[in-house]
Amino acid sequence: MKRSVRLVAIGMIAVVAIAACSSDKKATTTTGSSSSSSAPKPTVTIGAQDFGESEILTEIYKQGLAAKGFTVNTQKLGGFRDLEVKAFDGGTINFAPEYAASMLEFLNQKKGEATGDVGATVDKLQTYLDGKDLQALDASDAVDTNALVVTKATADSLGLKTLSDLASKGADLKLGGPADCETNPFCIPGLKKTYGVDLAPKFKALETGQVAAALDAKQIDVALLFSTDSRIKSKGYVLLEDDKHLLAADNVVPVVTTALGSNTELVDIVNAVSAKLTTSGLIELNEKYDVEKADASTVAAGFLKDNGLG
Repeated sequence: MKRSVRLVAIGMIAVVAIAACSSDKKATTTTGSSSSSSAPKPTVTIGAQDFGESEILTEIYKQGLAAKGFTVNTQKLGGFRDLEVKAFDGGTINFAPEYAASMLEFLNQKKGEATGDVGATVDKLQTYLDGKDLQALDASDAVDTNALVVTKATADSLGLKTLSDLASKGADLKLGGPADCETNPFCIPGLKKTYGVDLAPKFKALETGQVAAALDAKQIDVALLFSTDSRIKSKGYVLLEDDKHLLAADNVVPVVTTALGSNTELVDIVNAVSAKLTTSGLIELNEKYDVEKADASTVAAGFLKDNGLG
């Protein structure tokens, strides 16, 4: 702290003034050190996209941080990643549960840099996050990637078990999924590049929550869901095997602003939560939400309690 001292006289007055200034500076230093150790926790605002799993993950991280004294708010976003990135850019949010490969391919404008190696994928993702003052925390073991499914009747009728089967026997089928499937490298472009099948001509763009219903109603023949969607099991859908390894490491990974990431207590809490997330566990959480109709906050509270994090 800079001070301006007016010297009214010399000698003793100057000594007193200097001593006072020195004493004040020392006190300030001590106070600063104390406030550093007891600095107020930053307020966290988590962006949630409009599908159940994102709501569940948002609640898990929210409640996990709140249990440790952080003030946490949530901000509902639309279903597309560009809205999330704009929210980060505008300071509306400073935290979002993300998916490594998909976030990377969004930021790199579909360069195809994501791989099945989660470490390499997250490392590459960070190179793009750096330019946006964002930081990826530890990736979880929970993987939620795109999944192409058909009804059992369709699978039996056409003999579909794999995506190669779809390419050779189901090129005329109508695919339904979120609108970004048309540009997502792990959807229509990836199917064309890896499997040689173009499902774009009959593609039907749907809201995320409408896809399974459209499949049940026979409005579409093939549905783009997520691999952790509990309805694949509960409804008896046939998950077509990705036999040529199109899909990459879409592990759940929290993305935060670098300012938030500088708080070591927050990072430790978030990483501890992520360490408990698994693919099978995420399917169970989704089942409670989608099938049992439990709300996201209840599902999250149960997860945290079961894992000693609540």
